[in-house]
Amino acid sequence: MRKELHPGEQVIVSTRPQPRKLTGAAVAFILAPAVAAFCAAWVVRGGARQVVPELDSQWTPWLVGACVLAAAWVWLGYCLPRLLRWKHTRYTLTSTRMVARHGLLKRHDQQVNLANVRNVRVHETLLQRLLRSGNISLETGQQSVATFQDVPEVARFRDFILDAIGELPEDTGPWPGETVGHPAGAMPWDMREGGRDER
Repeated sequence: MRKELHPGEQVIVSTRPQPRKLTGAAVAFILAPAVAAFCAAWVVRGGARQVVPELDSQWTPWLVGACVLAAAWVWLGYCLPRLLRWKHTRYTLTSTRMVARHGLLKRHDQQVNLANVRNVRVHETLLQRLLRSGNISLETGQQSVATFQDVPEVARFRDFILDAIGELPEDTGPWPGETVGHPAGAMPWDMREGGRDER
């Protein structure tokens, strides 16, 4: 990110989404080998032959291998993609922009020029409030809203955004292709208050 900063731009804070969505993957990562080991032991002890008498001993290695492959599929097909998706999602606040980047092979960038922001809102579910995370919405006018999901320490992050907006120089202009919102220092009242919307 530092290599892509505009002249005079500084990184204020950079973080990943709150890792609560990795809970299911963490549980599956632990349970998958345990269940596979239990099933493999059950097959080796002859449990499969008791249920299906037609099975003979030559099927035992295949059934054990199927248990191992099932656990590997859970790891590689369920746990790993969610871990990589979280690891390669980053929110970066600079002195002039809010940037979200997603993806490893296919990267998606979302950028909001702070000079265009007219309102900052925080939305929190009950679980997010317990984990001190939340969704931050930046309203840039013309019914345009950019939302950043599961931002950790959401109250502090919102304050960082408001401070960065308040410190924008008066001659801050848009980057090419962008339009100017409110002038620096002329934030709406609800933006100064943080525009908090708790749910």
